[in-house]
Parts: sequence; C-alpha cells; structure tokens
Amino acid sequence: MDVFVARQAIFDRNRKVWGYELLFRSGSGQAHFDGTDESLATRQVISSSLLAIGLDNLLGGKKAFINFGREMLLQESAAFLPKEKTVIEILENVQADSEVMEAIRGLRALGYRIALDDFVYGSHMEPLLDAANLVKVEMATPRAQQEAMVRDYHARGLQMLAEKVETPEEFRWAHQVGYDYFQGYFFARPTVIQGKQIPAVKLNCLRLLREAHQTDIDFDRLAKLISQDVAFSYKLLRYANSARFGRSSKIQSVRRALVVLGEDGIRKWASIAAMPIVAQDKPSELITHSLVRARFMELLGQFIGAGVTEGAFLIGLFSLLDALLDLPLKEVLAELSLEPAVAAVLLDEAGPDKNPLDTLYKLVGRYEAGDWDGVNHLANHVGICEAQISKAYCEALPWVDDVLRSE
Repeated sequence: MDVFVARQAIFDRNRKVWGYELLFRSGSGQAHFDGTDESLATRQVISSSLLAIGLDNLLGGKKAFINFGREMLLQESAAFLPKEKTVIEILENVQADSEVMEAIRGLRALGYRIALDDFVYGSHMEPLLDAANLVKVEMATPRAQQEAMVRDYHARGLQMLAEKVETPEEFRWAHQVGYDYFQGYFFARPTVIQGKQIPAVKLNCLRLLREAHQTDIDFDRLAKLISQDVAFSYKLLRYANSARFGRSSKIQSVRRALVVLGEDGIRKWASIAAMPIVAQDKPSELITHSLVRARFMELLGQFIGAGVTEGAFLIGLFSLLDALLDLPLKEVLAELSLEPAVAAVLLDEAGPDKNPLDTLYKLVGRYEAGDWDGVNHLANHVGICEAQISKAYCEALPWVDDVLRSE
C-alpha cells in the first residue's frame, strides 16, 4: 500500500523544534477518516514510520506526536513505538470511559507522554486532564479562555501547546501568555519591516545559491563570485579538502575545488555555506523547511521531465525568503534576477497556462498541510503517482539532515 506521511513542527519557547506531529493518509484515495478509519490511519503511521520510512528519518531525533482514537488505545498499539520519542495524542472525540482511562493510565505507567488534541473544556474531560501531560489548544479559542486554561492547567502540572499558530503576532501573544509549545506556520511568516534592506552578506549568499542551481553551472562565473568573498573561499576549500572526500593532495584554488566537486557537489555545498547565514537570526526550522521543500520538489521534478529539477529546487529553496529576510518576496526576488518562470511561480503570477513548476509548488504546499485531496488532484495534473510522491518526501528528509550535519 502506498502511504503519505508528512510532518508538522512543534516548537519550544526558544523557537527550537521539540517534536513533529505526523500526518498520515493511505493510498486509498480517501483524504478524511470516520471513527473506524482513524484506527487504520494510526496503524499505518506506526507501520510506515517504523518500517517503510524509519522514525529517525522522519524525526531527526525529535519527539513524534501520533493521533490515537479509542480503538487504537484499547488495542495497545503504542507498544510498538519507542516511549522516549513518542507522545500519544488523544483525539478530541475520545470519551473518557473506564476502558479508555485504564488504557491511558497503562501508557503513562509505561513511560509514554499523553497529549489531549483540540482541547475544549467540559466537566467530562476531567478524567483525561488528570491522566494527561500536555494539552493542545487551538488559537481560535477565545483568548480569555486560553489565558485561564494556561494559568489553571500549569497549576495542575500540565504543559500547554498552542496549535494553529499562524502569524508572528499570534506566537508573541501565546508566548507572553505562557504556552510551553507552539505548532503552526508562524515561523514561516514574515514580519515585514518597511524600508529594510537585504544585508550585503545575505545578498551574496542568495546570489551564490542562484548561480549554484543554474541548469548548466558557469564554473568561471561561480568561481569569480566565490573568490570575491573570503568566507566563501575558505568554506569551499575546507569542504573540498575535508576527510569525507579522502583526497591525498590538497586543493588550493577555488576553480579547481568547483571542478572536483562537480555540479551536484557544488549545489550541496552552496546550501551548506549560504543557508545558515541567510537564516542566522531565524528559527533553524526555516532552513530545514526550505531545504526539505527544495529537495522534495527536485525529486518530484525528475518524474515530470528534463529541465524541471533545477528550477524546482530553487523554487523550494527560495520559497521562504520573505520570512528569512522579513521583506516582501517581490523585493527580494528583484535583487536576484531569477529566471522569469521561477520568479512567476514564487510570486503566484504563473498565469492561466500554469507551468509544471507552478503545479509542483502547489502540490508540495498541499502535502505539507496534509490536504491529501489537493495532493491527488495536482499530482494527476502533472502525471505523478502516489508512490512517487511518498518516495520523494521520504528521501528528502534524510538528505536534508545529511546536508545540515555537513556544516
């Protein structure tokens, strides 16, 4: 069976990734689940995470939040999951009857953490609150109610997670109120500052990334660009001479280092060298998210045809530049002189005759949000099957981890 498994980041108060909620859908063509299908969904998350994909590839050492309905709780399915990495997320429709409470207490006794999803208070929720470690509250909940819950549940020893935090302002408010954890795309939204300019060092990084991801790299032009920056020159020579390549003789010129690395090696090095500088004052997940998008799109592009992959990688890589630089994306892209087709996709100006890159970009966005109906529709439009999508995502995650570890 083909499966979709995506992840959504959960941050701590320092905007560091603490865990990921795993989103699942089987390859059956269904995007939503009734009470019975919730169990199938969780079983497939467990099977896919442990066997087909591997929790290490999905989580990168972070916690896994996995949804459990009544049936899965009673079947003791969590026993297959490592307790030190797993948070059992109790769905909001689970009733706190005696069987459910016995199962939850058993999980707590084994060392699993228990979270309550989409929490809305009612007296019938008291048994679940007594057994939980963490409560998830949507930002749509009236703020006065949220403030009261954070205060009262902290006093009971519970941790609080704000979910669907979509803007920097919502994150600031939830942080000030005292939430412990935060889930949503606030980290990928810019705080636009009028009159701000891109610092020269960051602009050089963006130009390096643009040159490194051309369809046909111009080695002379790229060597000139790198040679004008002492830091880049040092990083390139250190990387090319590192033990990972096992070279017996030292490489001493930028041009030679580029030739030895080859086009694929150059693109990987450029991401290692430039992205941390661009995102130095931002949550590290922005780098991860950008690189996952880039690699995911590049791999999907290979299934579409020649001439798509490099543009696809660059679109994914630059898709969060507004959040990284706190500037409107149009202003950032104007400094980079990208290919018109690439810039049009990023600015949502592809027009009525949308190109495959535009469809691919929207597909990746739907995948990240767990909108499986949207994924299917767009995949059919460009002739990509479910197995290819799942394979590409599962290959993108460890690739990104390897890139970031290489720094």
